[in-house]
Amino acid sequence: MTVSSRVIVGFETSDDAGVYRLTDGIALIQTLDFITPIVDDPYVYGQIAVCNGLSDVYAMGGTPITALNIICFPTNKFTLDVLSKVLQGGADKLTEAGVQLLGGHSVEDEELKFGVSVTGVVHPDHVLRNRGIREGDFLVLTKPLGTGVISTAVKAGMAEEPHIAPYIASMNTLNEKAAAFMKEFPVHACTDVTGFGFIGHLSEMLGDDCFEITVHADTVPLLPGAEEYASMGLIPGGMYRNRDFVGSRCIVEKSAHREKADIAFDPQTSGGLLVALPGDYAEQYVEVLRTAGVTWASIVGEVKKSKEPRIRLV
Repeated sequence: MTVSSRVIVGFETSDDAGVYRLTDGIALIQTLDFITPIVDDPYVYGQIAVCNGLSDVYAMGGTPITALNIICFPTNKFTLDVLSKVLQGGADKLTEAGVQLLGGHSVEDEELKFGVSVTGVVHPDHVLRNRGIREGDFLVLTKPLGTGVISTAVKAGMAEEPHIAPYIASMNTLNEKAAAFMKEFPVHACTDVTGFGFIGHLSEMLGDDCFEITVHADTVPLLPGAEEYASMGLIPGGMYRNRDFVGSRCIVEKSAHREKADIAFDPQTSGGLLVALPGDYAEQYVEVLRTAGVTWASIVGEVKKSKEPRIRLV
């Protein structure tokens, strides 16, 4: 396929979205994502699915402006009231984000799926990629890990009520603030943490560059209960696939507790932004985020030169 010179970001580097230059001052960001139910409440599920979809635009340094719904609905399993609640939840979250819903498409399917196709805008010179980390960068994570583990515990009927509320709240929180304040700092790379897990997305950021990313396991924020459920073996299958995907690129030192190492590969739904920026600015960025209510934001690692691309979890 011939690639237009107007394409700034395509699918070559597994970035979060595509970017197409319209003018010297405006580029379109386009993305599409949908998920299966992660909670029992259809309204909240709709909200989370939209948060998950909008994150791709935020991760590219852009502002989402319009969206289209995508829903696959099993009419033989659920009433139309469920459909209405899913769509209402999504619509309300789009309103919260200042994004205009323009329509959508629905099909009958055996499994419920919902998400959005999102269009955003960004200045062509300010596009953020998942590649571009530099020596001396620090890595900031804006949301805690553990949604996959807790989801597994919920499905097994073993999740405790005090752990469910923060799990839902994290997924149902837009990355809008983290993205907005990011524009005030010299960010070198950014991605959102979703299905490939924290380490999987770090591996994408690393690419083939000869850097070593050192992650300090004790500084990585975890959802309440996540470590406990991981110690009980409540691990989603996606965690093992993510570990296999990264392979020998990630070295897990003995100093990293097994449960925390497992959660580092845990597939996330509507996770936070993973931001690489110079060490001198990382603490300032975290301080600004926490003051603005992004309380989980933490410095979780650093970048230095290496003979080969690798990640160390210590």
